[in-house]
Amino acid sequence: MAFNGTYELQSQENFETFMKAIGLPDDLIQKGKDVKSVTKIVQNGNDFVVTVTTGSRVQHNEFTIGQEAEMESLSAEKIKAIVNLVDGKLVVNLKGVTSVTEVAGDLLINILTLNDIVYKRISKRK
Repeated sequence: MAFNGTYELQSQENFETFMKAIGLPDDLIQKGKDVKSVTKIVQNGNDFVVTVTTGSRVQHNEFTIGQEAEMESLSAEKIKAIVNLVDGKLVVNLKGVTSVTEVAGDLLINILTLNDIVYKRISKRK
């Protein structure tokens, strides 16, 4: 369950379809699809700081497992949500988008689901 580390995006599935579904404009989707993002996670017990840098965009979220926190969504909207730890995975629902994040060896696997659209990101520890 050690999430600590810096991870570089290796592959993603269904990026464009998912981003359209959450309402991102086409120009941002085109800019973002080939940009490698870096995720840095600092975990101290149940307290987390997650910073995702994609090109010039930096998404920064701080939360404690089981407590409400203000989170920034992929569309840069601020949403109050609770991150839970379920079977060693971080699970949160942000306005209909369910995010499940887990560490498997050197990989950080993040699966985002909106209705029947699944967006999968796999990042490798640097």
